[in-house]
Amino acid sequence: MIALLEQVNFWHWIAFGLVLLLLELLGTAGYLLWLGLSALLVGVILSVVPMSWSLQWLTFAVFSLFSTWLWWRYQHQKDRVDDQARTLNQRTEQMIGQTCVLDQPLPVSQGRIRLGDTSWLAKTDKPLEAGTLVEVVAVEGITLVVQAKQ
Repeated sequence: MIALLEQVNFWHWIAFGLVLLLLELLGTAGYLLWLGLSALLVGVILSVVPMSWSLQWLTFAVFSLFSTWLWWRYQHQKDRVDDQARTLNQRTEQMIGQTCVLDQPLPVSQGRIRLGDTSWLAKTDKPLEAGTLVEVVAVEGITLVVQAKQ
């Protein structure tokens, strides 16, 4: 067994890396991507610098752990920023920027508008006629603040 391990060439690592990358294409959600790239990197290094089999595996382990850790840090930071901007389960916040045409006049106080498949409480600072294109500019509680779109 040890005799076989001592005969590991650079192309073995290249082939191992390519197999891991092909398996990644089957949908392992990134788990094999960094292992495959690490194996390819060990193969490239081994083609230039001779190493014992134990040093090859140690190099592979270090590259795998380091690249996976770097990706985790990058993704964790990106997810944290995305979560702060997300309006999940805040339907009224998702309405900001939406437009609709009024099907009935909207007085200065409160009225109702139809946006999508729902009727919403809405208010405006100027009376708006039916047929006016309006945009949701803010939300106050469950009331949409709208203004005429230019």
